[in-house]
Amino acid sequence: MGTRPDMSGSDATSRIQDPWGRRTPYGPGEDWPTRVDQHLADGVTTETVERWVRTASVLHSNGDGLDIAVADNRIVGVRGRADDRVNHGRVDVKDLYGWQASSSRDRLTRPRIRKNGQLVECSWDVAMDRIVKRSRELLDDQGPSAIGFYTSGQLFLEEYYTLGVIAHGAIGTNHVDGNTRLCTATAAEALKESFASDGQPGSYTDIDHADVIALFGHNIAETQTVTWMRTLDRLAGPNPPQIVCVDPRPTPVARHATVHLAPLPGTNVALMNGLLHEIIANGWIDEDYIDSHTVGFGALREMVAEYPPERAADICGVDADEIRRAARVLGTAKKLVSTVLQGFYQSNQATAAAVQVNNLHLIRGMLGRPGCGVLQMNGQPTAQNTRECGADGDLAGFRNWANEDHVAELARLWNVDKDKLSHDGPPTHAMKIFELAEERSLRMLWISATNPAVSLPELSRIRSILTQEGLFVVAQDMFTNETTELADVVLPAAGWGEKTGTFTNADRTVHLSEKAVAPPGESRPDLDIFLDYARRMGFRDKDGAPLPSWTDAASAFDAWRECSAGRPCDYTGLSYDLLRERGGIQWPCTDEAPDGTERLYADGEFYSAPDYCESYGKDIVTGDPVKPDEYRKLNPDAKALIKAAPYLPPGEIPSDAYPFSLITGRTVYHFHTRTKTARAPELQEAAPDVWVELSASDADARHILDGDLLAITSPRGTITASARITGIRPGVLFVPFHYGYWDCDANGHERAANELTPTDWDVASKQPIFKTGIASLALVRPGRR
Repeated sequence: MGTRPDMSGSDATSRIQDPWGRRTPYGPGEDWPTRVDQHLADGVTTETVERWVRTASVLHSNGDGLDIAVADNRIVGVRGRADDRVNHGRVDVKDLYGWQASSSRDRLTRPRIRKNGQLVECSWDVAMDRIVKRSRELLDDQGPSAIGFYTSGQLFLEEYYTLGVIAHGAIGTNHVDGNTRLCTATAAEALKESFASDGQPGSYTDIDHADVIALFGHNIAETQTVTWMRTLDRLAGPNPPQIVCVDPRPTPVARHATVHLAPLPGTNVALMNGLLHEIIANGWIDEDYIDSHTVGFGALREMVAEYPPERAADICGVDADEIRRAARVLGTAKKLVSTVLQGFYQSNQATAAAVQVNNLHLIRGMLGRPGCGVLQMNGQPTAQNTRECGADGDLAGFRNWANEDHVAELARLWNVDKDKLSHDGPPTHAMKIFELAEERSLRMLWISATNPAVSLPELSRIRSILTQEGLFVVAQDMFTNETTELADVVLPAAGWGEKTGTFTNADRTVHLSEKAVAPPGESRPDLDIFLDYARRMGFRDKDGAPLPSWTDAASAFDAWRECSAGRPCDYTGLSYDLLRERGGIQWPCTDEAPDGTERLYADGEFYSAPDYCESYGKDIVTGDPVKPDEYRKLNPDAKALIKAAPYLPPGEIPSDAYPFSLITGRTVYHFHTRTKTARAPELQEAAPDVWVELSASDADARHILDGDLLAITSPRGTITASARITGIRPGVLFVPFHYGYWDCDANGHERAANELTPTDWDVASKQPIFKTGIASLALVRPGRR
């Protein structure tokens, strides 16, 4: 079908009120019609745009192909790319307006260092000399374990790979992770547990074919709006799919659901066990697939036999007949697509719950065919790249840190001694990195493109860590934020549209993002900053050559291609030229698959051979690693792994003192801690302040009305927020996490949701648990009545 311009794309009011735009219906097996969204600055028209520059979405993980509009050497708008496989021209509401942040007048444009307790501007030489001096002192005094890196899910592949080489190969530290630990560590872990390797089995195009779409803890309407547009268009067309939604909130997804299950927070494993019980008991399984391609089904059958719908319903606080109804929809689907996100990843037994979604697809044989796929979704635009490149607690190229041959191979690639690569245990996860800083064994922390002073749990503790004497903090960002203000050195970074690089979305689609304009002032691309640090430190390989050896984005990408060769995330068939010519392409892309690979495991073969796999896995109940010899005995024939788990109660249970379950999450108008989206007027106006969602029955019992200012208290602190009465299940409070402690009101009331959340994490993925806290509620003052 031809391109259909969506005029609402240029109408800020309509796209704020309706983030998904108008419908373009289509039926199963048909191509998703094109609809091009566009928004330009006031006074700019398509005729006055001087050039359009290729990029992709940067404020979520969907990976939508975009073009940046440039005029007078500044970014003046965006439009969707009609020929992009991901979005067919559509643009998420955050991307539609968020580009305005790049030209905000409060950008960081010069480095800063702390003098006499104050941050003052300085030259790059002064700032980098201070970092290098402290690095050398710590390496001489303590060694590599003194230094850690905490990065993002928003940089480019080339930057993550460079950081990984510097941290692991040059310094030799094991303390490297990203804020992807907060949003998609469980996605990676669940994939490793079931398939022994990271990498999404499914494709967004599966939505075009599915007759059932199941969303487990995934408010896709607000977190990946373009994929929700795709789903809405299927729902508006002939033979629409049925929707199963698991979420305690009345999200837009829930309102379109055939079955909406709203379990108590922290009970996802019990619910999944109840669903699997019904599916197995009714024989809605593919026994041939199970026998040929999996191991572990017997243990699953035995486990879920203990969770009939009545028991699961009692634990989860839902109706047993609704569990049966959902199980029938899932169990009789001809083509099933499942997606999973933070409602599972940030909750009790995160990995165990997410693995049960994989189990659903394995026992039904629903993988590798159009309309049959699972997407353990990401939260950030480049979260996949941190995992691939070894910048988030993994080894580069999906190599197995517990496999000596893999470690040796990486050492050969980087031309460093194998012993330089610390691998006595897995790379240190973020929560442990901050714990080591708290214990004063980690003494330098380099933070890039993230704001842990708002995004990590129990913020009073995080502030205490970042400001303690003896911890040297480097913060690298586009803007001042709560974290940069606590740093010893602040480095001004270039942003999206101001540098060149690649990034990979949640269904393995690789896009090239081209430099459109020069960064402001003295700010520099993150890649240039990392390489400058390496050169000043004098890092060398075994032959005395510079380490890393590359000098720019293109040569870094070539080095990455070599690193990825033969691994599950094989990029060897990709190049900048090909991405310019073709747009987004899914890995693995090789000589054998020059067009990329739409779905993994289509032939029932997995990346799970003992000598090849990325991970031997863990006990998903205890988190204990599976030993190599145990894995070889369990899975010698490289099959998928079915893993069972009993339900275990969450660490905090509501009580008389704290009668509510507390969950946090997102709104469609903001991304993370609003570093960018709060600087876009339309987005900030749409959601300027924090709120707390509560049910009508809970509000009535406390004489609370919409707009009342409430105090929400947990064992860790108190914040205030305005009341928003919704159809959320009784006994549950929801607070969006975007608003930082800079957002105190005139009376100094705290507004950051993470003042309330506990320091706790999943045993397997080490992802923080933001969705099983407890809280009480009190009226501070009435709103307008």
